[in-house]
Amino acid sequence: MAKFSKSDNCKNCLDCNMRIPMLSTLSRPELIELNENRFEVKFKAGETIFKQGTSATHLLILTTGLAKLYVEGVQDKQLIIRIIKPWEIIGQASLYFDNRHHYSIAALDNTTACFIEISAFKKAIQTNPLFAEEFIKNCTQKGIFSFEKMVSLSQKQMHGRIADGLIYLSGKVYENLNFDLHLSRQDVADLTGMSKDSAIRILKEFHNEGIIELDGRKLKILNYGQLERISETG
Repeated sequence: MAKFSKSDNCKNCLDCNMRIPMLSTLSRPELIELNENRFEVKFKAGETIFKQGTSATHLLILTTGLAKLYVEGVQDKQLIIRIIKPWEIIGQASLYFDNRHHYSIAALDNTTACFIEISAFKKAIQTNPLFAEEFIKNCTQKGIFSFEKMVSLSQKQMHGRIADGLIYLSGKVYENLNFDLHLSRQDVADLTGMSKDSAIRILKEFHNEGIIELDGRKLKILNYGQLERISETG
């Protein structure tokens, strides 16, 4: 069960301005106001943080752990859009549209999340042009990432999609060629838009071909150049 806490991991929003570029544009009084309109919750691995379709009242910032952001489609199938790391602001899509969450977020390991009231965030956007510009830039970057993912899922064969997934995990999530994978095999399949059996088969092929070394959830990329070539050829 998620645990509510007011004594938090990041102390207060005055600390976050050193970790999140968007918040660095806020003045001290603006940061104090955000701090007065937030709370922190601890989640265990597998627990839902946001549920698709529910009312959106807060933005989210992870302060520890990893989470998956995914869309729930037909027949309960999931498509993982990306992995959420600490100090990324989540929930902007609901800010000026219909106040609903259009995706779900679930913790991949023990995770701590800071929830900021949308009304306080909107006030900062309305009164601080630099903050508003950073907000737009952040939304644009996420939009471009979604476009690139759409190309991967719709135009590449399964081997190319697995290669893209591994490149993404090593480069953007773990920032290392050797990492402990927090994703299950089903999660890998949901990240790359294929069945679990197909994902397992291709990962095994990559392992047998010396492209990766896979031992349970320990993954090491041995031939990054080959992964890039597979990604490029689709």
